[in-house]
Amino acid sequence: MYYSPLEQFTILPLLHFHIGSAYFSFTNSTLFLVLSLGAFLNLLHLILVKQKGGSMVPSSWQMIIEGIYTFVQGLILEQIGEKGRPYFPLVFCLFTFLLCCNLIGMIPYTFTVTSHFIVTVSLSTALFIGVTLVGFQTHGLHFLSLLLPKGVPMVLAPFLVVIELISYTSRALSLGLRLGANMLAGHTLVKIIAGFAWSMLPLGGLLTIGAAAPLVVVFLLTGLELAIAGIQAYVFSMLFCIYMNDSIHLH
Repeated sequence: MYYSPLEQFTILPLLHFHIGSAYFSFTNSTLFLVLSLGAFLNLLHLILVKQKGGSMVPSSWQMIIEGIYTFVQGLILEQIGEKGRPYFPLVFCLFTFLLCCNLIGMIPYTFTVTSHFIVTVSLSTALFIGVTLVGFQTHGLHFLSLLLPKGVPMVLAPFLVVIELISYTSRALSLGLRLGANMLAGHTLVKIIAGFAWSMLPLGGLLTIGAAAPLVVVFLLTGLELAIAGIQAYVFSMLFCIYMNDSIHLH
């Protein structure tokens, strides 16, 4: 029996229940969203509670959290500046949550929630709305000047405002689509090559030996996917910081 490489992304209901005429289900996607959040909270619990906020000689887990803390802090200062410090908790939670989701999805027989556009686009849309509200809260109606670059002739202003408005609103989609597409494509490619190698093994002869080549490629792609899991969490967080910088400084 042959399976589709996209079968790994199927959302399956695990629990069913009704409230009146409304139907609800607890799916595998929800399960791994909860597990990703729980993995991060448990990591913080190990450091902040069991180690009482850390120790002078840090453990490996404490070094991981401190490394992420320093990394996110540097990202905010580089992309936003000093005015971005109040948003550090948001960016820190965003980066670590996406990292946990991506890495958990690399474990065999798990589910990659960030491969579904409904998850990534919903997250990016919520962040886009928040960034826009910060812009209006900071600058008032002057925030709309972001849609009209300085020095533009008034004749071209109506066209540029429309173009800039489309470009600005597309951030809500592009941010989530980029993350979802990269995770979807990477996992699909690994599954296709792994299935190809697995189908060659029982054929015997030279084909069994030839199956070693795809298996090596799968091993290398798995390492690449682990790197992409971290890179995509970084890119998502960095672009969010860039958008926040535009709202705060009107660049």
